[in-house]
Amino acid sequence: MADGTKIAVLDTALIANLPASAKTLFDAKASKNLSFEAIGKELGRSEVAVAALFYGQAQASAEDIKKLASILGAPENVLSAQLAGFPDRGKAAPMPPTEPLIYRLYEIVQNYGYAYKAVLNEKFGDGIMSAISFTTNVEKEVDDEGTWAVITLRGKWLPFKRF
Repeated sequence: MADGTKIAVLDTALIANLPASAKTLFDAKASKNLSFEAIGKELGRSEVAVAALFYGQAQASAEDIKKLASILGAPENVLSAQLAGFPDRGKAAPMPPTEPLIYRLYEIVQNYGYAYKAVLNEKFGDGIMSAISFTTNVEKEVDDEGTWAVITLRGKWLPFKRF
C-alpha cells in the first residue's frame, strides 16, 4: 500500500480448513493490493465483516457477491458458486488457538471472562450478549506510551426468561 502498510494475505496453513472462496477472495485482494478497510468502504460493510466473509465465517448476500466481483475483479459466477450456502463457522483453527494473536484474544476471555460476566450481570441482569445481533470495530491509537489496539464488541443484550 502507498503508506507502507502491508495487506493481510491468506495463511496457507489454514487452507485445508477454509472454503474454496477464501483462496479466490484472498488472491483477488492481493492482486488489487486492497485492505479489508478499502473493500469494506466499497461494499458498505465493516472491515471485520469483510474479513469474516473472506474466511467463510459470514454469509455473503447476492449483492455482496456482485459488489465483491466488481471490487476484486473476480468472476461473479465463481464467487456465486463458492459463496453459495451457509458458512461453516469456527473450524478454521484448533482450540485452544495456536496462532499467537488469536491465542491472546482467547486468553483475554480466559482471564477476564468471569469478570466481564459479573459486571454485565450487575448492569443488565441475567442474560447473554448476542454474537448474532453484533457489531465489532478495530481502531488504532497511538500515544506517548506506544501503539494500542482498541477492539469494540457491541452485542444486543438478551435477558434469560424464567420458566
